[in-house]
Amino acid sequence: MFLGKAAVAGAGALLGLRPELCAAEPPPETTTLRLTRRPALCGAPEYLAEEFLSHEGFTEVQYVKTTGSAGVTKALAAGAADISMAFSGPTILRIDAGDPIVFLAGIHVGCFELFGTERVRSISDLKGKTVAVAELGSGAHVFVASMAAHVGLNPRKDINWVLVPFDEATRSLAEGKVDAYLGFPPEPLVLREKKIGHVVVNSTMDRPWSQYFCCFAVANRNFVRSHPVATKRALRAILKATEVCSREPERVASFLVDKGYTKRYDYALQTMREIPYSGWRQYGSEDTVRFYSLRLHEAGMIKSSPQKIIAQGTDWRFLNELKKELKS
Repeated sequence: MFLGKAAVAGAGALLGLRPELCAAEPPPETTTLRLTRRPALCGAPEYLAEEFLSHEGFTEVQYVKTTGSAGVTKALAAGAADISMAFSGPTILRIDAGDPIVFLAGIHVGCFELFGTERVRSISDLKGKTVAVAELGSGAHVFVASMAAHVGLNPRKDINWVLVPFDEATRSLAEGKVDAYLGFPPEPLVLREKKIGHVVVNSTMDRPWSQYFCCFAVANRNFVRSHPVATKRALRAILKATEVCSREPERVASFLVDKGYTKRYDYALQTMREIPYSGWRQYGSEDTVRFYSLRLHEAGMIKSSPQKIIAQGTDWRFLNELKKELKS
């Protein structure tokens, strides 16, 4: 175990949680909670949250294995998972399509990086170029499309999309068969280590991307309506785990290796140190949903206005309560 019961309680005190508020809350409406597991190290708070969820009254925590960001939102929409961390862009696509999913809270900014060949020195250079993605509607596809729309490109007409897995995309980028690839941890670390391509956009540092959440806590709408106490308790566990990722990167990196989420401690540690997990209070969750909804609407990838996406697909009441309960 990463944290024992006493340590979990101590972590709650360290993070400023007022015990009397927890004690005054009713128990969760269900003691079973289903989250998702996806191959991205930036999702560490969701995995680490298991250590806090038992303290929140959940006796059975399940992790549903998914493939990619599209798989996460599909699992949530189908009711196969209750709450999860998910990329903002693909979630907006699913809300636009009418899926019963709601944003609960931004978790962190800055995890994706766009790599290019010498033919791509800026986002504008993507016009007429080939970009490799695992699937359409994935986080990589949606974020590249958003960046393209932001600089005036039409991602549906100006970019040639090639659907290939990461290993093949890596070879193709090295050989110049594709012009760009957007990766999530640990993929950027692999590309740097192998000296393949160069960084065109780093969302941890480059504006405006560094000012908006890439990863959110997202939930099935029906679960939230039926289990509001469980939703708040689950979100609190994820936010507390997010703080631990920020404050104890070495311990979290060891946890990720021990639990089998990665074999590379160095990759996990670098990811924990580079992603600004401490910023969940500082950036605007609704601002992010509005920003990416506007970009995707401009790109012709969604029909709904940003206002409609926010009205139908967000529920900030738990976040607002927890911001007061957890010290700034």
